Amino acid sequence: MNRALRLIRALLGWLALAAGCYFLAGWAGSSFPVNRHFAESAAETPGTVEIIVADNGVHTSIAVPLRNADMDWTRIFPPSETANPWRPYTHVAISWGERAVFLDTPTWGDLSALTVLRVMSVGGDALYHAEHWVRPAPSPQFRPVRISRAQYRALVRALLRDLPERTPDRAVYPGYTDQDVFYDARGTYTVYKTCNEWTGETLRMAGIEMGAWTPFAGSVMKWVPPIRPHSMPVH
Repeated sequence: MNRALRLIRALLGWLALAAGCYFLAGWAGSSFPVNRHFAESAAETPGTVEIIVADNGVHTSIAVPLRNADMDWTRIFPPSETANPWRPYTHVAISWGERAVFLDTPTWGDLSALTVLRVMSVGGDALYHAEHWVRPAPSPQFRPVRISRAQYRALVRALLRDLPERTPDRAVYPGYTDQDVFYDARGTYTVYKTCNEWTGETLRMAGIEMGAWTPFAGSVMKWVPPIRPHSMPVH
């Protein structure tokens, strides 16, 4: 009995050490800048595109205009595939993550320890998450970034890189609300390539300043300038 307790304590100690090393590595990796010469486009610059980097505390996404001169996202993520296609959507928020975590955990309280252990050990298949929004207001969790048209076109290519070719019978999985859905995606979710690292990699590919490795939501958001109080809407 005493030996079993010692083994359990040793195992828990090693797990705590591994978790600590992982968080330390994530902090260090996200502290090295990529695209350090990036500068936001001025609001009055012709062709400026405003995107939004969003954060719910655990997961990040990138919201883009539903339509503009460079991209019509309704061809890729049609609002008609949501349960509420009639709203006047202006943006689509795109993210990537692990299939079971996306589909089986509508709230974080539904996330099981077995799912966490499986994802941490062997990883899992990926899905895209497309959330349709109407005029999202800037906030500490919804941070706008102004980029050039060339950077936006690079961002579009990066956002599409893991999306399989669209077919008439492609699978559409119901989302958490009547305004979002999931789609199959290429790639494998791992402790290295997390949902937030996918966001960070996408922004890096578009030439936007970001940490070299961004496994956590905070790893991404620390590079996105916070909203100044005077620029927030008054309700």
